[in-house]
Amino acid sequence: MKKLNLLIVLIVMAALSFSCKNDKKEELKKVDDKKSTEIAITDAEMEKGAAIFFDRCAGCHGSSRKGATGPSLLPDGDGKSAATKALGVAGIRAFIENGTPAGMPEWKGILPEEEIELMTRFLQVEPPVIPPYGINEIKKSWKLIIPVADRPAKPEHTRNIKNFFGVIMRDAGKVAIIDGDTKEKLAVLKTGFAVHILRTSASGRYIYSVGRDGRITMIDTYSKVPTIVAEVKGGFDARSVEVSKYKGYEDKYLVFGGYSPSHIAILDAQTLEPLSVTETKGNACDGDKEFIEEARVASIVASHTDPVWICNVKETGMVWIVDYTDPKNPGMTQIPSARFLHDGGFDSTGHYFLVAANASNKIVVIDVPNKKLVKIIETGIKPHPGRGTNIKNDLGNLWVTSHLGENKLSLIKTNKGEGQWTVVKEIKASGNGGGALFVKSHPKSKHLWVDRTLNPDAKLNSAVDVFDTNTLELKKTLQAPEGVDGRAVHFEYNKAGNEVWVSYFMGEKSAIVIYNDKTLEVKQIIQGDWVQNPTGKFNVYNTTNDVY
Repeated sequence: MKKLNLLIVLIVMAALSFSCKNDKKEELKKVDDKKSTEIAITDAEMEKGAAIFFDRCAGCHGSSRKGATGPSLLPDGDGKSAATKALGVAGIRAFIENGTPAGMPEWKGILPEEEIELMTRFLQVEPPVIPPYGINEIKKSWKLIIPVADRPAKPEHTRNIKNFFGVIMRDAGKVAIIDGDTKEKLAVLKTGFAVHILRTSASGRYIYSVGRDGRITMIDTYSKVPTIVAEVKGGFDARSVEVSKYKGYEDKYLVFGGYSPSHIAILDAQTLEPLSVTETKGNACDGDKEFIEEARVASIVASHTDPVWICNVKETGMVWIVDYTDPKNPGMTQIPSARFLHDGGFDSTGHYFLVAANASNKIVVIDVPNKKLVKIIETGIKPHPGRGTNIKNDLGNLWVTSHLGENKLSLIKTNKGEGQWTVVKEIKASGNGGGALFVKSHPKSKHLWVDRTLNPDAKLNSAVDVFDTNTLELKKTLQAPEGVDGRAVHFEYNKAGNEVWVSYFMGEKSAIVIYNDKTLEVKQIIQGDWVQNPTGKFNVYNTTNDVY
């Protein structure tokens, strides 16, 4: 099969229109399944299939389909997972339509029939080849829209920036900025395809978004209306950015974690000018020392105690401690842990970082100031904590993770004494099965919230469970309010810690629902034409200070 040229891959990776004309004669790619039935796929279908895969599947299965949280999806297998050719059209369709108990959602009713049919063929041919994308390409994409000298020196309004919320509308490629005090929409900004996460500068002034098209967008909250002041494309696919937070380096540097290509890029946090790129390919952490080309950068957090970022390289299971004091020649300490690293956050002291190696069913604990591995903890099937959350009760200081693959919340003791770095308690949410993506609490709250976003049961994926942090008993299951439908996902507290914002997406009546954290009653519902399938929400104060 011929390689896709650079232009086509760029179009695919940005998930742009499939209407671009190809002057070359259309070429059929053919492969035999287990029944020797001829499978044909055209160049145009390859482009469309690659875009669907990039949008829906690459996060778990890898941009080159070599697997991570989910198994590999290669035509001839990889020695660990089944060959897609052996599964054939019927077998692939069964997985796509029905999902799996381990956390893969069912796509029947979400993907149109013609796209499901296309994917049954696309997954039986070799994946497209991804071209290089390094420092020169990043520099060419850089756009400084408003220079620093032309930006306001102080806020042009009297609003409480610390209680602003950035809200991701993933499929629309937009970010809304909402005043958390008044609940007013301040701006809806076009930020790029499938925005994944938002991070704030150490001062709280700037909000940075990164999408699955690798685009970083910088939003200034000092202007009368929040405004995009710079943007750059750090790669074809990404999930994470973070800023420098250590004293003396506030708002100086930003780090970008590339999924495709797999690299760490450091940029000027005031302008997004690219400064350096470091590839993350390398040997895996386990004994066989397998060399991994696609070693994607998953979650990134900034230390408040040292001038470093903690960057988690998914496929290799290496935790990189990146010293940014010399951003053009950053110091790198690699700590072997467990595959495949995904998301995580700090314990209550900010000294230790806990990250899910979700395909290994483990949580890894890193001592950040001393740059060493502390413990690898068995939890449950595919832990998915988001940033996790910290609570405190008679069991001690606890960091909590939920799980994609089973109905379990694992509570890990983090303070010194008997049981430190062990699961001291397990609790279950309502119903059966996994599908949880996020847990959340707050230092001022007595509640622990968990969603079930990827559970196939509509009654569960549209509800959230709230636990008492002291008794750890299920206090209440909150169904979607009247006039709201879709899957419930992601929680964020306001600065005061007395409101919880929940997104409802993938429904006809999507919304942001704000709950009173004390009474668990609906306080306000934010809807409108501009509310387009909201997902992640990030309060400026909580994000800046790692409050979770």
